[in-house]
Amino acid sequence: MTRTVITNGVKPDPIVVDGTSFALNGRNVSYRFHVDEQTGDLILNHFGGPVTEDPAEITGSNGGGWSTQLHIRREFPDLGRGDFRSPAVSIKHSRGYTLSDLKYKSHTVVSGKPDLPSLPSTFGRDDEVSTLLIHLWDNTSSVAADLSYSIFPQHDAIVRSVKITNKGSSAISVEKLSSFSVDFPHEDYEMLQLQGEWTRECTRTRRKIDYGLQGFGSNTGYSSHYHNPFLSLVSPTTTETQGDAWGFSLVYTGSFQIEVEKSPQGLMRTLIGMNPCQLSWRLKPGDSLVSPECVSVFSGAGIGDMSRKFHRLYRQNLIKSKFVNEPRPALLNSWEGLYFNFDENTIYKLAQESAKLGVKLFVLDDGWFGDKHPRVNDHAGLGDWVVNPKRFPNGLKPLAEKVTKLQAANSDETLKFGLWFEPEMINKNSTLYEEHPEWVLHAGEYPRSECRQQLVLDAALPEVQEFIINSVANILETVPVSYVKWDNNRGIHESPTPDNYHAYMLGMYHVFEELTSRFPDVLWEGCASGGGRFDAGILQYFPQVWTSDNTDALDRIHIQFGTSLVYPPSSMGAHVSAVPNDVTGRTTPIRFRAHVAMMGGSFGLELDPDHMPDKDKAAIPELIALAEQINPIIIRGDMWRLNLPESSNYPAALFISEDGNQAVLFAFQIRATTVHNYPLLRLQGLDPIANYTIDGERTLSGATLMNGGLQYRFGTDYDSKVVMLKKV
Repeated sequence: MTRTVITNGVKPDPIVVDGTSFALNGRNVSYRFHVDEQTGDLILNHFGGPVTEDPAEITGSNGGGWSTQLHIRREFPDLGRGDFRSPAVSIKHSRGYTLSDLKYKSHTVVSGKPDLPSLPSTFGRDDEVSTLLIHLWDNTSSVAADLSYSIFPQHDAIVRSVKITNKGSSAISVEKLSSFSVDFPHEDYEMLQLQGEWTRECTRTRRKIDYGLQGFGSNTGYSSHYHNPFLSLVSPTTTETQGDAWGFSLVYTGSFQIEVEKSPQGLMRTLIGMNPCQLSWRLKPGDSLVSPECVSVFSGAGIGDMSRKFHRLYRQNLIKSKFVNEPRPALLNSWEGLYFNFDENTIYKLAQESAKLGVKLFVLDDGWFGDKHPRVNDHAGLGDWVVNPKRFPNGLKPLAEKVTKLQAANSDETLKFGLWFEPEMINKNSTLYEEHPEWVLHAGEYPRSECRQQLVLDAALPEVQEFIINSVANILETVPVSYVKWDNNRGIHESPTPDNYHAYMLGMYHVFEELTSRFPDVLWEGCASGGGRFDAGILQYFPQVWTSDNTDALDRIHIQFGTSLVYPPSSMGAHVSAVPNDVTGRTTPIRFRAHVAMMGGSFGLELDPDHMPDKDKAAIPELIALAEQINPIIIRGDMWRLNLPESSNYPAALFISEDGNQAVLFAFQIRATTVHNYPLLRLQGLDPIANYTIDGERTLSGATLMNGGLQYRFGTDYDSKVVMLKKV
């Protein structure tokens, strides 16, 4: 049930300040805290459904002399003053002290939302977002902490980041800094997270929160396949459609840490921020460190409603690309069809076959570059972003110009040309490594560990940033490239210092900002061996991300449903590959594979049409046409997860257009069951008093579709249906 509080017929202002009490109000959320008059600490009163004043609560401790602060819901807990729970900030001072005493000093309210320096961040007009700045001060160390709270009322989203400034006379070191910290009252909660590995990213995992410290994070230098930088806290009875759900999404692509701690007195603290093992950030007098921001969304109407709020916010107020709300061209990527086995003639022939199928974008993947060290396998060439003269004796430009003159079947469009890069990486077998071995991330004389026969360039170095920018720009300025797939295929092992991890990410954000600003007409797609960097930070620059290297349709249902917990389906790259699948060896029907891929914003093929069964090849043009019809709804609409794949043999999702006039239903059967009735599929999110045509045939009301449901007959294993609905 959605809860909205209106006072005297007027919704409360987004930010209300009463002395030293503060309230942030969304359409269906309230976030309230105050300054303790005796201590100067910030104390949280409420984070949840709308309230009109601070709830009544017992504030005294039950714990005697030990629990001096364990009972307090602290808004920005520092270290060393009797709060024995995990702190949000830890600062090491020049004399070795780690104690902090950050107290309220003043506050500022501003319209709109300031940018974060050098970091990706949400944005919005003055009528979309308001910001409260709380200024804290440590009188002993002369350290300032500025807490920035931005409220997007339309999305029930609160965005927080922290700025630490050294105003003293000696250097300090920030050892830990959480972007968001919140203490919840004594209740039962569960945590919902996305965990996995390469080829099985974003698996939904739900578990009870018990006493003590629990959590997850990444040590890889990147957000990683293992744990996504997202957490949802839910009540035990919360489902997709009902109950309280809080979501926390870190707008950061580097290593992170999420902690959830239930204190002995039953309060529950949640901390989200950078990984403290890879920070230790030194601040000289006058220097500042700004944390990445964390976006928190509250819903009183279930997990699905929380997800849709994230989706809308990220589409409207995070992704900068001009393509964010534009339908994406159906593409064919050369990788799984050819791997490294190609030359100019092979590539052009594949582009011709793509055009015959109705593809609109042809993508040349790995293997096109390297001169002295040609990239004919994954042992050489990374770092040398010059065209391989043996494979392309005339260069890439003539090939790309030929490709872009090919007419796509059943269309008046010609093909666009796309290209793969992996600019953050380097092979030892490369001219770049021969000339600049010092540009590689390394720790003194320790061995330089290779993974996938490659090393990582140190993007914290300005000269490396400029090299990457110039290398990619030189290609894009001379070749008619409309799409770039930006890959990253290993984690960071050796780093010279802990703070270099964050410096690396700041360097890459500079690279992304520079290139995407210089080439705004290029559609950029992120990739890191699939979903190794599918995070809110990367979405600032790349409107879509390759969701997983696993293109097996059955696994992809789980991966894509999981990813949609926080990230919009419009941001997912999803392709149809050949069978048996290269990763799982599983064979599924072409329609099943295509229907799963259509649920992503970027639909494509990852195969060689010449090696497809004739029946499958003949089905492709019709499937591309269907994907193109559906794509605008996927890009701009709302997703309703009807049946989850982990709990149903019949996973299903409904996408409803932005104006509510169209919808598309995806329904799947995983395993066939003989002599067994088929379940009713009750839709959601429709207008109950409106009528809808179903595949242009029968007409039913929204109320009937949501309460009575639909029923479909399925056939074999891996059967699927796509059903179009239109409001009449």
